[in-house]
Amino acid sequence: MAKYIFVTGGVASSLGKGITAASLGRLLKARGYSVTNQKFDPYLNVDPGTMNPYQHGEVFVTEDGMETDLDLGHYERFIDENLTRDSSVTSGQIFWSVLNKERGGAYNGGTVQIIPHVTNEIKSKLYSIAKDKDVVITEIGGTIGDIEGQSFIEALRQFQWEVPREDVLFIHVTLIPYLKSSQELKTKPTQHSVKQLQSQGIQPNMLVCRSDYPVPMEMRQKLAQFCNVPAKYIIQNLDAESLYQVPLMLEKESFADKVCEALHMEIRKPDLADWELLVKRFQEPEKEVSIALVGKYIELHDAYLSVVEALQHGGIAHNARVRIKWVQADELSKAGADLDAIFADVQGILVPGGFGSRGIEGKLLAAQYAREHDMPYLGICLGLQIAVIEFMRHVCGLEQASSTEFDPETPDPVIDIMADQKGLVQTGGTMRLGHYRCALKEDTKARAIYGAEAVEERHRHRFEFNNRYLAQMEAHGMIASGRNEERDLVEMIELKNHPWFVACQFHPEFKSRPNRPHPLFAGLVGAAIARKEG
Repeated sequence: MAKYIFVTGGVASSLGKGITAASLGRLLKARGYSVTNQKFDPYLNVDPGTMNPYQHGEVFVTEDGMETDLDLGHYERFIDENLTRDSSVTSGQIFWSVLNKERGGAYNGGTVQIIPHVTNEIKSKLYSIAKDKDVVITEIGGTIGDIEGQSFIEALRQFQWEVPREDVLFIHVTLIPYLKSSQELKTKPTQHSVKQLQSQGIQPNMLVCRSDYPVPMEMRQKLAQFCNVPAKYIIQNLDAESLYQVPLMLEKESFADKVCEALHMEIRKPDLADWELLVKRFQEPEKEVSIALVGKYIELHDAYLSVVEALQHGGIAHNARVRIKWVQADELSKAGADLDAIFADVQGILVPGGFGSRGIEGKLLAAQYAREHDMPYLGICLGLQIAVIEFMRHVCGLEQASSTEFDPETPDPVIDIMADQKGLVQTGGTMRLGHYRCALKEDTKARAIYGAEAVEERHRHRFEFNNRYLAQMEAHGMIASGRNEERDLVEMIELKNHPWFVACQFHPEFKSRPNRPHPLFAGLVGAAIARKEG
């Protein structure tokens, strides 16, 4: 039987439920337990795939091609496990499934209701993910009291009595605000949040208190009295310089040991040596390097969360601190923009994935600058397409070369929509998603970077390189160094006569881990360091 841990949040959003859940997963895995993480999101969208980045940040993609919330990226990076579509559950999915069952006659004409039909559907997601796992950690998105989250909370209230009670643990993440005027921490918001949770039939077993200042024992004892939680199960979670410090900070609070105690699990000694080493390398770098990230959502860093984390992982691999210079793509294409000045203090350029025509000319200028100035360049998804378009325009002489995404009438569609994407009316969940094989060409940087003949990487795109232009492109010095042989798709390109200019159609950031940096990001950082030192 698996143990089930539910992580809820109160008082305010963005308190770090996801990091708490991910950190606990890392600490339990370090104790030899098999762990998986899961996210219940109350919104009615089926998945975040069609949601605006300004509302939801990046879309994280699993191995099996599920477009998910960015918290799944945190889970994967912390517990170092590839999650699946079973780890991402939304209200939209639940209602979609229930209504399809009703249309198919699954309920024998009975009245379909929130209880039991919707709550049973939610509970089925808990049972299905628990196979062969010691612990399932499920985060419930939003804040206690949100009307759209009530079905999930009700399902958990029922679930706690369907399995042995000692196999269920509720952890409530809440805020202990500091009032500058009175110079004191306040527990009342947490008291009210716990009362709200109790009113819905759930008694939290543990509190994780987010605070800017240490939470003293007398304050924990006060919370224990008002919230019916033992003082020893009230954990402080302070701000950290890096997300990767959080598991170690919670370890000092004996968080995982207390969870094991509460769940009647064996309390084991953890092996956190590799995690301690990566945090040490992050905190005490021997060098520093700067990478320009050229995008159109630079004011919203969560839109590129996995890319940012993967760059930090690349820095850890070289014991270097990576400083990211956020460059608004539109600014590069403005009249009078001085690219020499903009890129003077960076040693590498990264153009990430994206959609739409805004900022394209600026990204083309960034790729051109990297090509002409021997600047290390990594293009991801759209970043590959940008590199190809720029090269075909300025090296191969196809002045109107473009992508049919931006210019449907271009005479030279060097990037074109994939055949199986044409005419699709439904845009949600229909891109080329999930992991696919990429064979790497001999005697290329790609083969050297990976040290393998072939790799499998995760994708999320509709447009691809047009093979009609392959011979012309390679004749001028840009080669296809990675291909999907099954469909004859170009997956990677690189410049022959350039220190380090590599681009990929897939999203390597999704597979990077702090203790196992992705080769492409480690390679970019290494090339940037070489440029700075050379």
